[in-house]
Amino acid sequence: MIPLYIEYPGWMDPFVIDGLPIRWYAVMYLVAFFIAYVLFRYQAKHDGVIEISEDESQTFFFYAIIGLLIGARLFSVLFYSDSLYYLTHPWMIFWPFRNGRFIGLPGMSYHGGVVGAFAGGLIYAKRHNQRILKLTDIVVAGIPLGYTFGRLGNFFNAELYGRVTEVSWGMVFPTAPGFPSSYKWVRDIADRLGMQYIPGDLINLPRHPSQLYEALFEGIILFFILWFIIRPIKKRKSMPDGFVFSFYLIGYGLFRFFIEYCRQPDEGIGYVIALGKESSNIAVFQSFLNISEGQIFCLLMIAAGAALLSFLLIRRNSYGKDDCRGKAGKTAGKTERRKNR
Repeated sequence: MIPLYIEYPGWMDPFVIDGLPIRWYAVMYLVAFFIAYVLFRYQAKHDGVIEISEDESQTFFFYAIIGLLIGARLFSVLFYSDSLYYLTHPWMIFWPFRNGRFIGLPGMSYHGGVVGAFAGGLIYAKRHNQRILKLTDIVVAGIPLGYTFGRLGNFFNAELYGRVTEVSWGMVFPTAPGFPSSYKWVRDIADRLGMQYIPGDLINLPRHPSQLYEALFEGIILFFILWFIIRPIKKRKSMPDGFVFSFYLIGYGLFRFFIEYCRQPDEGIGYVIALGKESSNIAVFQSFLNISEGQIFCLLMIAAGAALLSFLLIRRNSYGKDDCRGKAGKTAGKTERRKNR
């Protein structure tokens, strides 16, 4: 029987050079930051949307990246890790060594990174007399393309894989834990996929390559939407600052919310809302009514983006009406003065 799944490519190695603690994951994130910076500078130079020098741009990115790292790590500690351990060992939050080995920062939250980056950018904007919503509009237009490489880094690292699946492109990741063959549902899936196993063994079942889903939808597709549709609309319709940022929050939140159904919730956390049947087995998709913590953050992103967009459009329409009324009043005043003459 021909296997109905894909083996993770054996030639992929998480380390760039054997023997050195440099992972493709870290390299890809550096590429992501570089792409975001290049696209930021492109807009500053060619679109004329902001007056900011190259040195100032680098300072802004420094603030934003530092905020991103702090926010991403703190969210991971507070919401996805053993927060009690870190409350009693706070120095370990940003300590990149474990058992004498360099492992970097073990756990980062994207949603925390967004909050941290915005906070870092806000501090920069206050100190350098810039408008934060203008800066964020320029940055987020290019971030998804860089984010694509970040998720490819996760794929090279064979991490953040998704739930067990029977789709033909399901992939067996070598780092994924196996499931006991004593479970009937595990044997059933393995038998349907033509996987060979010995009763009593742990079976490494195929998973959704959710890193690639995110690279495509939250990366490439969202980039094309923001760069080629939303950004020109803002320029053509003279939309207020924050317009692109609001669509980024909504777009990313929507894509990530649905892709989360393909990702397995964190062990020890499970579902925040579990209204679907048989919600105890988080390894497989069972119901759209089972909501993870990541999806809650996505809903908050969507709500924040929708609220910001509504506020901007309402304010714009109000100002527009006031301007029209002002012009009408001026015209009426001139007519009245002519009559008096």
